Amino acid sequence: MSVFRNQNDFGFYFVILTRIVKINLFKMDSLGDTIRKLREDKELPLRTVSAYLDIDQAILSKIERGQRKATREQVVKLAEYFKVNKNDLLVAWLSDKLAYEVQDEDLALQAMKVAEEKVKYNIKHK
Repeated sequence: MSVFRNQNDFGFYFVILTRIVKINLFKMDSLGDTIRKLREDKELPLRTVSAYLDIDQAILSKIERGQRKATREQVVKLAEYFKVNKNDLLVAWLSDKLAYEVQDEDLALQAMKVAEEKVKYNIKHK
């Protein structure tokens, strides 16, 4: 006996589970990895996405491989193109920037905690 009432139930739960897995996987992926997964999931060639961004496909390839940084504007356009939450991609982009900046520092985690408190303070006192 199946736990699903009908085939539509299975499809619904499969889509939800897929989204949960993707969200959890994207947390540790770089922005480039995330972009590549989104592009490959839709079976799109580099040239199609790069044309939308109005950049050379070699540049998009470098962004996907982490050899070049995307701009904020490109990240926003990618979110629109792939119909994903803009803030999720921007958080991935910002976290890549922060991680890259402090990755070789022994006190990186401590500094990030202090920076978090400073950001909270600055937001509160705007």
